[in-house]
Amino acid sequence: MFDSLSTKLTGVLGKLRGRGVLSEADIDSALREVRIALLEADVALPVVKNFTASLKEKALGAKVVKSISPAQMVIKLVQDHLTELLGSEYSELNLNAVPPVVILMVGLQGSGKTTSTGKLALRLKNRFNKKILLASLDVYRPAAQKQLEILAGQVQVGWLPIVEGEKPLDITKRALTTGRLEGYDVVLLDTAGRLHIDDELMRELENIKKLANPLETLLVADSLTGQDAVNIAQSFHEKIGVTGIILTRLDGDGRGGAALSMRSVTGQPIKFAGVGEKLSDFEEFHPARIASRILDMGDVVSLVEKAVENIDKAEAEKMAAKFEQGSFDFDDLLSQLRNMKKMGGLGNMMNMLPGIGKIKEKMADANIDENVLARQEAIILSMTKKERKHPKLLNGSRKQRIAKGSGTTVQEINKLFKSWQQMEAMMKQMKKLGKKGFMRDGLKNFLPM
Repeated sequence: MFDSLSTKLTGVLGKLRGRGVLSEADIDSALREVRIALLEADVALPVVKNFTASLKEKALGAKVVKSISPAQMVIKLVQDHLTELLGSEYSELNLNAVPPVVILMVGLQGSGKTTSTGKLALRLKNRFNKKILLASLDVYRPAAQKQLEILAGQVQVGWLPIVEGEKPLDITKRALTTGRLEGYDVVLLDTAGRLHIDDELMRELENIKKLANPLETLLVADSLTGQDAVNIAQSFHEKIGVTGIILTRLDGDGRGGAALSMRSVTGQPIKFAGVGEKLSDFEEFHPARIASRILDMGDVVSLVEKAVENIDKAEAEKMAAKFEQGSFDFDDLLSQLRNMKKMGGLGNMMNMLPGIGKIKEKMADANIDENVLARQEAIILSMTKKERKHPKLLNGSRKQRIAKGSGTTVQEINKLFKSWQQMEAMMKQMKKLGKKGFMRDGLKNFLPM
């Protein structure tokens, strides 16, 4: 997410850090590079112009606080501007109405609308304990209605049965009636994908919206379409009136132009982001946190929220106590592997830590493969309790026995053993640094630079 933009912006701002005083020429030079970085990230030209003009005005007029350098002040201004560009404050989904609350999902075909409907249903069910009804109005795409029915089963929410030959407006009426009679809190209407230039289908969507009277109309846009996604969003908003945006495949968008432009161009908030293929890979879109990620300052708040959602509190307290002691064995590693899988994998977690941009090349060299987590789990489960508690017991014959029992190789066991050694060393370093040192320096003390 935003990898290319993040690398360029942190590079530009990194050049300013060592300077005690910044001249107007220094600021002009930095802003020129910021402008190029934003344009290469596919941010809309008017957005880039407004961003850099406003930033320059504030950078030149900013009073430097005694405790920080002029360069740090400029970095803070860039962060504030990015946050403002992305929408300033997190915009919550509006559920404040007499049930059933109707949410209308709109967008182009292929934008990930149906999958996003399933992901949103899962979040509303788990986070807010809502009773959800899903209804597909897509009578045009083959198997579209069946796809939503399968998703409803996977997330275990209500589903409006398919009636062959029924038109979208009739399906909408039946969904609203079912929602009222069967006591649903939220009715999610998944409409057919349509081009914003298709007048007939857009009129149909207008009629659906008029009938359903949704509290939220969410436009689902594929972030990989870049500038086109921004134009589509603007057109949909002008014709239909959207209240929020869901950006899909944001995990695959290294540039980030759609996210940076969409709020500014449409005036509507980005409310959620799809960040993976799993139904749980769905995040609230917090502008300040995203801006922090772009500038390689991490997103520890989101990481903590993920941990709270996925990790048992008692287990976390037990692990924290061991970390403070600087001890780490294979049982601890097994626990961490399982927690990593729950939280979206190692890569997802690492991207939320401050300073990760500085060591990305070293991470790439380390060949971190998310698919090996299951094999590593099998290796640890094939060890005896004594071997897990005392990893240094592992000799050649023990490794051969474990490899046979887990269906892996001695080479894989050696790699896992090396991972354990690195984690143990990190725990000892953490103990030496203390909590304040870790929060101040991020990860830079844990790998050779």
